Amino acid sequence: MIISESLAQDFCSPSRRKNGRIAGYATVFATQKTGKKTSQKLDIIKPSLLKKCTWALSSQSEEKYHDFEWGVPVHDDRLLFEFLILEGAQAGLSWSTILNKREGYRKAFDNFNAEKIAQYNESKIQQLLNTPAIVRNKLKVSAAVSNAKAFLAVQQQYDGFSSYIWQFVNSQTKQNHWQSVNELPVSTVESESMSKDLKQKGFKFVGPTICYAYMQAVGMVNDHTVDCFRHQQVKELASE
Repeated sequence: MIISESLAQDFCSPSRRKNGRIAGYATVFATQKTGKKTSQKLDIIKPSLLKKCTWALSSQSEEKYHDFEWGVPVHDDRLLFEFLILEGAQAGLSWSTILNKREGYRKAFDNFNAEKIAQYNESKIQQLLNTPAIVRNKLKVSAAVSNAKAFLAVQQQYDGFSSYIWQFVNSQTKQNHWQSVNELPVSTVESESMSKDLKQKGFKFVGPTICYAYMQAVGMVNDHTVDCFRHQQVKELASE
């Protein structure tokens, strides 16, 4: 017996999320009109069966990322730094490539601890360039180190990187209403402004297109298409 899609979406709603995972997601007991629980279990429609942004269907890693992370507002500085490095590493590559190397990056880059990364020397950089679990591009690896230094400077100047980066959207998620992924822009006035300012502060691999992808990732914009089951959920998360 299958529960309706609307009820399935309710079970995937922000109020049922615990520790970044969906609670009550697999099954739920049916309740009769009398209010008594029956022993019969109803199958909840899994997120994989719900309508979602078409790009998410390209691979399992992208689908999982889409269903649980993409567009969720991020204010944690460590995670904001992680996405900044990962988005820069993606330049010229597919996002699925980066997602598949994400755990490798976390291990290689001290779980994106900016203070530790800022101390990396040439010997450490060479060690990273011999690590197949990451993108072995010297410019990108070196940029991660210089970006860590710039990140720490911004943290100190603005009492946190989150306070700084969210100012480009006036500290509020921009709610878009795209009908198709083909409507999504590759950059915006906000991402161009962010890119310019980040570069002035010493960041690298932060062009307008990379910055917009970053904004999408950390929930500064809600770019789930309106027919995607995550569009409304992410909107609710942004209002919390």
